[in-house]
Formats: sequence, structure tokens, C-alpha cells
Amino acid sequence: MIKLIVGHKGLGKTKTLIEMANSAVESSKGNVVCIEKGVDLTYNLNHDARLIDIDEYAIENFEGYYGFISGLLAGNYDITHIFCDGVFKACGKDIAGLEKFISKVSMLGCAEAVEVIMLVSCEPDELSESARALIINK
Repeated sequence: MIKLIVGHKGLGKTKTLIEMANSAVESSKGNVVCIEKGVDLTYNLNHDARLIDIDEYAIENFEGYYGFISGLLAGNYDITHIFCDGVFKACGKDIAGLEKFISKVSMLGCAEAVEVIMLVSCEPDELSESARALIINK
């Protein structure tokens, strides 16, 4: 299941993501993963969440990001949540690429069992109707 936290800079999207991730750690019977560009969330996330700095893996586009998430899920069947902070920071602001990425991630075999929450810095009206349906911070 994919969910989006959408809005322009300064709306509190990262704070929402941190709260959701920490809540997931408390309630999940599996592993919670948070992917970000850099290590800004180190002291804000519960230490039981797996924090991954995407910069360490030279991810530059949505194809690479998709491969990374696929690898995470293939290597660990206990992942229940993946939080992706600032996907445009990692892949560049590419709305069409984002929507293709969302479609591919939603087709992964375990897509229904894993909750993927992506933080997207754009206005909701920049997204397609199908992507807007995934927004949780309306």
C-alpha cells in the first residue's frame, strides 16, 4: 500500500513522517525502514527504525530507487513499513518519473503487505488524479 505526504516546503511533512514512523515502530511486529537523503532524521527517529542514507548507494533516479526498494524487500520479508523522505531530493523533481515509480512499487509482490509512505515536495494539483488519491495529509 502506497501513501503520499504532499505539499511545499515548510508545511511540516517531515514532522508528519517522523511521527508516523515512530508510531509504526511502536505498533509493528516487523521492521520499519526510513530512507532519506542525508542523516537529518538520526536523532528524531526511534532507534528501532532502520535509517538508510540513500546517498551511500548513489541513487540518482527513480529506476535506481525502485531497484533499491525491491532489493530491501527481497532481502527482508519482515519489513512492514518503508518511509521515503524527500524522494525528489534523491531523484530530482520528475512528476512523470514519480508516477511511474509509484505504479511499479505498487505492483511488487508484497505491495499489499508493506506500507510505503513517500514524502513529495510539490503541490497536489501537480499530480495526476490517481496519485492525488494516495495523499494522506489532505
